[in-house]
Amino acid sequence: MTYFIAGLIALIVFSGGLNAILGANPKWLSAQMRKAGGVAAIIFGVFLVTRGQWELAIPVVIAGTTLLGLMPGQGMLSNWGNAGSKTPRQTSTVRSTFIEMELDLDTGQMGGRFVAGSLAGQRLEQIQIGRLVAAFSEIDAESAALLEAYLDRRDPSWRENAQGNAGARQGGAPASSAMTEQEAHEILGLQPGADDDAIRNAHRTLMKKIHPDQGGSTWIASRVNQAKDVLLGRHNRNS
Repeated sequence: MTYFIAGLIALIVFSGGLNAILGANPKWLSAQMRKAGGVAAIIFGVFLVTRGQWELAIPVVIAGTTLLGLMPGQGMLSNWGNAGSKTPRQTSTVRSTFIEMELDLDTGQMGGRFVAGSLAGQRLEQIQIGRLVAAFSEIDAESAALLEAYLDRRDPSWRENAQGNAGARQGGAPASSAMTEQEAHEILGLQPGADDDAIRNAHRTLMKKIHPDQGGSTWIASRVNQAKDVLLGRHNRNS
């Protein structure tokens, strides 16, 4: 009778344990099996040591400590492996009629390219600042705002350098002597020899696109005004 009761209890315990195993979370079950295997391996390794079988005991103990996550340097090796994999770079892209701009959200670096106009296909980073400033005459207000933001990030002093009068400018329109006739023609998008009507028409067309009231830049508008004054002043001197 005693053996029957003991057997019945063992059967109930085995049945309950089997149900627990079958209903367990696979990840949890895998972790428990690794722990059990690690403990068993270490116990067996200690047994081999007591028998003087060191050549067998050492690899068995190492295997057990590895299963238990106790192997020295194991975490370091795991982290080293993870360090080699990089998460995809996160960028934000904004596109206007003439410019496609990219902002790296991880590093804060800004870059882009022209998608239309005389500079189409060229990267902003590969174009000299002077040529980028001249490109303001070719693009719309939205593209001008993007280009201005890029130049501010690339060289905060680009406005002063473009004027050729750094330190003398105090927020107003720069003096006409700071701009050459060639620069004035480039800004207005005109060829040398353009007459007064062409200059005024080019100025009027540009101001409609880049005037501050239309979301344009005050500085860019001042450069357009300056270009008109330089060219008309030249005509007046020659007449």
